[in-house]
Amino acid sequence: MQIGLQIPDFTWPGGPGLLGSELATAGRTADEAGFDFIAVMDHFFQIRGVGPAEHEMLEAYTTLGYLAGCTSRARLMTLVTGVVYRHPGILAKIVTTLDVLSGGRAWLGIGAAWNEEESRGLGIPFPPVAERFERLEETLQICLQMWRGDETPFSGRHYQLERPLNSPQALSRPHPPIMIGGGGERKTLRFVARYAEACNLFPGPDLAHKLDVLRMHCDAEGRDYDEIIKTCYYRFDVGERGERAGQVVDELAALAEMVFQAAIGQVARVWSVTPLEIIGNEVIPAVAPL
Repeated sequence: MQIGLQIPDFTWPGGPGLLGSELATAGRTADEAGFDFIAVMDHFFQIRGVGPAEHEMLEAYTTLGYLAGCTSRARLMTLVTGVVYRHPGILAKIVTTLDVLSGGRAWLGIGAAWNEEESRGLGIPFPPVAERFERLEETLQICLQMWRGDETPFSGRHYQLERPLNSPQALSRPHPPIMIGGGGERKTLRFVARYAEACNLFPGPDLAHKLDVLRMHCDAEGRDYDEIIKTCYYRFDVGERGERAGQVVDELAALAEMVFQAAIGQVARVWSVTPLEIIGNEVIPAVAPL
């Protein structure tokens, strides 16, 4: 099983003045400890469940570019990009740039977006959910077309591109892997089967059912279910001195038994870096064979 760090909160004890250096230290520590992914949220306001909207939040792709310069092996992505936040042609260029500058380590994590508060707060159009899914599908089509090097015009319901030129091309082959986040059974998981290399699901009693639905969509699309990487969001809390590391290993083993190949999520007290070192020393070696 692979392990990924997601950083959802930038309200750290040192404050904004130390955030750059502390984030670099955390990124390097995770990279050296053996984390396979480093991810950030694609939000502009802090989200409910993590903290009040006024808490510090860094723009995702600027942060990933910074982390690319601080690391050398972990793959970099958002968990996940809100489709309404960037024009798809620009998004393809952004992820391509991250891939080139990181030596081929970029993934595109993407979803239909949900945070109407931050969108309206910053003047970002936030269409109804059905339209957001239409835009998501067109965005996936545009990114894949641009990564193929196909410059023919794209004419969709929501986006029209006269010349979708992408130069330089991404280093990842055949393109930066696409992860679609969310467990929507009618559209999200169908898009995974049709367009993506990976899915990301949230833990809960319906996980096995979600995988069954994904398998059904793969059968309908003629897609090999086994080639899709299944990832699950997971909150890592190994305790201040590693006293919960064994429990974390057991929980990850249970996910691996359900055929999840990666667990990606928040690490408690990540700014202290000690939890990252504990995970690297005690958790990652234990779950790597799973």
